[in-house]
Amino acid sequence: MAGKPVESSVFVGVEDLRGEGTDVVLDRVVNEFGATGVTVAAAYHRARDLTPHGSPRVTIRHDGVHFIPDDDLFGGLRLQPPVQRGANEHPLRSLREATTERGVALSGWTVFCHNTTLGEANPDCTIENAFGERGSPADLCPSHPDVRAYALALGRNVARLEVDEVVAESLHFGTFDHGYHHERCFVTLGGIDRFLLGLCFCMFCTDFAKQRGVDAETARVVCQQSLAAVLDGGAPSSDKVSPEGVAIYGGSVLADYTTSRVQSVTELATVVSEAVTEAGSRLAFLDGTGAVKGYAGGTPGGRLAADDAWQLGVDPAGLGQHVPAYSVLAYARDTARARDDVAAYRAALGGKPQLRVVLRPFLPDTESAAHLAAKVAAVIDAGADAVDFYHYGLAPLNDLRRIPVALQALRDSETRGDEPR
Repeated sequence: MAGKPVESSVFVGVEDLRGEGTDVVLDRVVNEFGATGVTVAAAYHRARDLTPHGSPRVTIRHDGVHFIPDDDLFGGLRLQPPVQRGANEHPLRSLREATTERGVALSGWTVFCHNTTLGEANPDCTIENAFGERGSPADLCPSHPDVRAYALALGRNVARLEVDEVVAESLHFGTFDHGYHHERCFVTLGGIDRFLLGLCFCMFCTDFAKQRGVDAETARVVCQQSLAAVLDGGAPSSDKVSPEGVAIYGGSVLADYTTSRVQSVTELATVVSEAVTEAGSRLAFLDGTGAVKGYAGGTPGGRLAADDAWQLGVDPAGLGQHVPAYSVLAYARDTARARDDVAAYRAALGGKPQLRVVLRPFLPDTESAAHLAAKVAAVIDAGADAVDFYHYGLAPLNDLRRIPVALQALRDSETRGDEPR
């Protein structure tokens, strides 16, 4: 590997390219930062972002796709992707041409089951909690047949944009804490309480569980009773969320119900991956567990992310048999924690899928170029095959300039033949 560039990509939004200019962004990402690829948001969700070096300085992003959907894929489907402003200018086609000229890879960052616009227009396609309420309009249910048809078409369409890889975000269940925007909760909830509030009991999830021998209706009642107790003033649950903890808290039937949805996500990801491959690209499943645990403060606690992925319906070991690439978010200030998280994923996945690790070169995760270099080296030693960086538009330029220092330090280490740490 001596002298070979470390495979890496920088996440970027179409709005960032439009505001600063595609050539300016690519010059920085490729020539200055030394990345070998760009991961562009082909289908994204609504957000308000402070974009410190962009134009504008505050960027509003919307639900939807940055391309014109193909009629042969979406014609007749109930769920139609909202189309972003400027999609008729074909920004992704232009970016593909520019990256090809520069000889760098292009990945299509695709958000599947997190879309407030679609959820509000089609509430029956969203998560239904144990009380029968549609309280998470941003989260589409991966078990719903209309959502599955939408995900399949979306994956195929992004692959048709001639991207080298489709990076699949939210191709799994969401959580109660991220089901909407501007959320408020003044009830003291334990970790298991929050997890149970995010469980879906729609007819498709319950039917899926029943087909696997789970008493879904009893599981719903148990979940209702457990949540009602704390909402009515009882003591919150433990913060230590695990399948064993759920079984202690709500009985084996509730624990069985939570594990049944893992198979639903594996099935969906498998068919989307196959469709992406048929369309000439490949799928990188983006496991959101690292963001759930460390996004806000860079201090993930408790069990390693690979051990808690089941809370999103994600089984790394199972998915590793069906997807060519698996991407994890090592959102952690502590280098040892990032290393341990990656090592656990590598062990669960085995040697088959490529393991990509996403790092943030800015606070709260990273405080210096040396700090970032240490984490890059640590995750590579732990089994990562590639290191990606989030997010061009959100980070100050001085923080982004830590990337080439970290990548060069890794190349120098490989050239010297340093032993893994």
